[in-house]
Amino acid sequence: MLTACQGCGDGLPRRVPISGTVLLDGEPLSMGSVSFTPEGMRPSSSKIDAEGRFDLQFMDGGKGAVLGLHRIRVAAFDSSSGRRVSLVPKRYTDFRTSGLTFEVSEPDDTVVLELSSGGA
Repeated sequence: MLTACQGCGDGLPRRVPISGTVLLDGEPLSMGSVSFTPEGMRPSSSKIDAEGRFDLQFMDGGKGAVLGLHRIRVAAFDSSSGRRVSLVPKRYTDFRTSGLTFEVSEPDDTVVLELSSGGA
């Protein structure tokens, strides 16, 4: 069961659990990180696991994201060749240019972020 009142009484903004999957061209992105940034507040972020799943954490280490509209960034890099190569188009690595948004209004564990290698 998800708790909808995390953050109540701790002096921080109300936040709710948010998790989901990042897809690149329909396939799970198997590494990287995702950040949800609301207007005028610090972001919630998460690593992306091998199955493409993420589980947002707030700045205090608690689960979730604050209520409201968030702009999203996704970054993933492969350094196995000795060079740092982005696995996602550059536009996704900055919340100002990604074009990805999400309205946090209640707990949600089914968020799907769909990215295109074409950047569209």
